[in-house]
Formats: sequence, structure tokens, C-alpha cells
Amino acid sequence: MDQKSEEIKEKQQAVEKKREEQQKKADETLHKLVEDIDNHPDDYRTYYDLGSFLVQLHNYTQAEELMMKALGLFADRSKKAKETLVYGLGNVYYAAGEYDKAIEQFNNLSDGDMKTDAYIMLAQSYMAKEDYKKAVVFALTAQGFRRQDPEINYLLASSLLALGNFSEAAEFYDKVLQAKPKDGKANFDRGIVAMVLEEDFNQYFEVAKREDPKYFEKGQKRLADIEKFIQVKNGKK
Repeated sequence: MDQKSEEIKEKQQAVEKKREEQQKKADETLHKLVEDIDNHPDDYRTYYDLGSFLVQLHNYTQAEELMMKALGLFADRSKKAKETLVYGLGNVYYAAGEYDKAIEQFNNLSDGDMKTDAYIMLAQSYMAKEDYKKAVVFALTAQGFRRQDPEINYLLASSLLALGNFSEAAEFYDKVLQAKPKDGKANFDRGIVAMVLEEDFNQYFEVAKREDPKYFEKGQKRLADIEKFIQVKNGKK
């Protein structure tokens, strides 16, 4: 076997070993979470934790069944339990790409203690559906409760960018970068906005390329589209 073939074989073995280790760790975590439910059958949080982990494993059907079962067990026992499990069920649907079902669950939380988290997820769900106007409405509502939260401000900025409201988007991306100056995604998106607004954009792209090279690479098509947009816009002047 030549050196190149040997190197390929070693890489494949390393990948396989890593996959086996991840699977072993997942199995151990799953076993522990199931054990927690057996040991604490009256604690709704054990069901929520297991359901959330099943979502991480992309086992959406099992996660839905578990959350529904837990709601049947705990919904009448406490408001906190019901809200937490409804939120968990909404997250299951969101992760599975069933955004209308997710929205239905999160809407049920708009008057409860988890309303801010629900507004954030409503904004994300509407963004996923490319209904950016509604995404802005819910992100703004959430922002009213947590003005400095970078996650909410990023959601708001991204929705405004999608709507073509570049100056407003810049304002909220700047809030994100005040809290997280090395955020690669926010820097890249702020660079896009800066290009459109004819501001200096290189600083943002430099940080984005260094801090989140995958997102930077993924965004190259968007970058090309913006460059064409600017060329057309300048051509019309």
C-alpha cells in the first residue's frame, strides 16, 4: 500500500473511531436520562431533558411522543410544568421543520412566564417560513423585554436585512457586536449591510473570516448577489 493510500486509511479509521466514541457517549447520556425518569417519575424536568436530547439526535417522532405523554401527566399539576413542556413540544416541531405546528405551541405561551422565550421562537419560526414581517413583529416584542440580548438583536437585524431595511438592520447588528464583537455571523452580515450602505466593510469581513470561516465561505454567494445589486443600483444613478 502506498503512502497516500495509507494516509486515507488512517483518516477513515480516525473518523470511524470518533463516530463510535460519539455514539457511545450518546448511548450513555440516553441511558442516564431514561434512568432519571424511572428514578423521578413525578419530575416533569426529566421528561423535558430527555425530549430535548432526542431532538439533538433528530429522533423527532420519539421526542414528540414523549412530550405529549408528559403533558398528559403534568399539564394539570402545575402551570410551570405545562408551560415548559409546551415550549419543549414547540421546539420539537421547530427542529423537525414543522413550523406551523411550532407556532401553534409557542402562541399558547404568549401570556405566561415563558412569553419572552416564546416570542423569540415565534420570530425564528416565521423567519424559517420566510415571513419576515411577522418575524420582525415578534422579535421586536421579545426585544422589549431583553433590549441588550444579542440573540434577539441578531434575529431582529436578520429579519430587517431580509426585508431590505438596511439602515435599521445595521443598528441592531451594531448592538449585537457591542455585546459580541467577535461574532463571525454578525460581522459577516454587518459587512453585507455596510456594502449596501456604501460604508467601510472590510473590517467586518476580516473578523468573520477569522472567527467563523464556514459561515464566511457559505456566504460567498450572498456576497456576489449583493455586489451585483450594488452594480445595478449604481448603474441606475
